[in-house]
Amino acid sequence: MTLGAYIESIGLIGPGLDGWPHAADVLAGRAAYVSARTALPPPAGLPPAEKRRTGPVVRVALAAGHEAAAASGRDAATLATVFTASGGDGQNCHAICETLAGDDRQLSPTRFHNSVHNAPAGYWSIATRAMAPSNVLCAHDGSFAAGLLESLCQITVDRTPILLIAYDTDYPEPLHAVRPIPDAFGVALVLAPDAGPTALARIDAHLTDAPATTLASPELDALRRGNPAARALPLLAALAARRSSSVVLDYLADTRVRIDVAVPATEAAR
Repeated sequence: MTLGAYIESIGLIGPGLDGWPHAADVLAGRAAYVSARTALPPPAGLPPAEKRRTGPVVRVALAAGHEAAAASGRDAATLATVFTASGGDGQNCHAICETLAGDDRQLSPTRFHNSVHNAPAGYWSIATRAMAPSNVLCAHDGSFAAGLLESLCQITVDRTPILLIAYDTDYPEPLHAVRPIPDAFGVALVLAPDAGPTALARIDAHLTDAPATTLASPELDALRRGNPAARALPLLAALAARRSSSVVLDYLADTRVRIDVAVPATEAAR
């Protein structure tokens, strides 16, 4: 079975990648990649009290989501969303573990409500006043592919646009030793059932047992392998190159996702 949709816009934040226009130039070889820690902006749209309560996982998810929504020209409040991540707020998880390992085991309410997997989706709804349907899922290192498949299924059934937001952040030690994600990375795609004036490409996805596509740059491929959300990079590189192609993304141990990318002639000529 093949699932398809049109990509209208992209948001991206990661190590040495500051927004989609800059990342597109890097991924297409139009600019050099310079590795740097991910610079996480304050979460836009939240009241001051809520901003103070957010950690890196909320900040990276909202940064990518806001960029993609704005670039699409759509009202973020009306977009159904799919949030996908292999884990939650690593720093918050570490702090909770420290508290539970100590003598005073009382958790603060902020620690508790930030510990749930759907916290970024909740903060997104506050920031954008969104009341559209929202799904939150996790599939370990295949979380980006799982989120993309979920989004494509919803588009096929409901025929409405979807904002997909994939994100993962690093853990402090000692958790980092067993889950060595090096830095925060987030990517967001606005996907639609029909081609609009801002469509960047048509994508068609189906399952395959072919090996995952790697990146020519050793540094960028290390980023792809090091952060589950960054498994999206081969697809993003294909979009940045502005030419039709096919890529294979990591998903399950014995199953991956092939994506055929068809770029409109107007986009390819840019």
